[in-house]
Amino acid sequence: MISSESTIYQGSRTAKDKVREFFRQIFTSDKLGLVIALLLIIIVFSILTGNKYFTGQNIINILISSSIVGLVAIGECYLVISGQIDLSPGSVAAFSGVLVSILLARGWHLLLALPSVVAFGCFIGLLNATLVNKLKLEPFIATLATMSIFRGLAYIICGGKAVFVTDKLFLKLGAGRILGIPIPVIVFIVMFAIFIVILSRTRFGRSVYMVGGNPVAARLAGINAAKVRTKIYMITSAFSALGGCIQAGRMSSGQPMSSEGLEFDAVTAVVLGGVAMTGGVGTLGGALLGLMILQGFNNGLMMMNVPSFWQTVSRGVLLIAALSFDFIRNRKRNK
Repeated sequence: MISSESTIYQGSRTAKDKVREFFRQIFTSDKLGLVIALLLIIIVFSILTGNKYFTGQNIINILISSSIVGLVAIGECYLVISGQIDLSPGSVAAFSGVLVSILLARGWHLLLALPSVVAFGCFIGLLNATLVNKLKLEPFIATLATMSIFRGLAYIICGGKAVFVTDKLFLKLGAGRILGIPIPVIVFIVMFAIFIVILSRTRFGRSVYMVGGNPVAARLAGINAAKVRTKIYMITSAFSALGGCIQAGRMSSGQPMSSEGLEFDAVTAVVLGGVAMTGGVGTLGGALLGLMILQGFNNGLMMMNVPSFWQTVSRGVLLIAALSFDFIRNRKRNK
């Protein structure tokens, strides 16, 4: 009886310890700063917009705008932790949106067109990985090249014009809801939940951290760094392609000029969330907080009718701030 009670007590204590550890991780200096920043954004814009900011409808708007950037941010988070970066997601998304629209316009069923385009996105990721792993190009240069290639191809395959779509199922992918929740938000939540578990709980996730944090130790541990990088590039491009298809569904058309700066927003969110550009450090949870700060800030500016070019300036300032915080965090770690 005593043994049973002791076991129950230990189990209860373990549960309490887990809860305590969860909140301790949330309220460490980096995470606490992010939470405070997010709260400040909510308070300031609520005051400036006459309490129109923190409403149910506007929260939904922020979540919808965050979903596509968030999908790419998942891949960029993995990449940056592994010591890489990808500048092609915006172009891949635009190309994919145009391609899926063309396929649907030619009579393809969505259940065939969508997987085909996402699979082609994986191929683009494989191309990026090959340029980095085999040709030994710097990730910045390699993905800058593919960014230019697929933005140009997006214009070429549609003649520079938007490709309109009337497929009802496809339009629901971008604008439909399930139980009142927008489908793009559901897709992002599901993908985020899966990949946060992969990063934090699996051997592959540990390999991502080792490849970025200590390549020598990773090699001695038998980890194939090239294979890890290849998988991550393919994941990132697949998410970019999926995001581009969702965006096309939202706009009822594939547009070659869409998703410009998508990779910029994704990287900003990731770095803002505490993922070190030097690799080996960061979490998807932090990246999510960074994403909410970025999209919440952008939404607030739009509600205040700030001109679009000033919004662009503000995003640049946010990226500089994020990189500055990253530099300060790295200095603290190296002391």
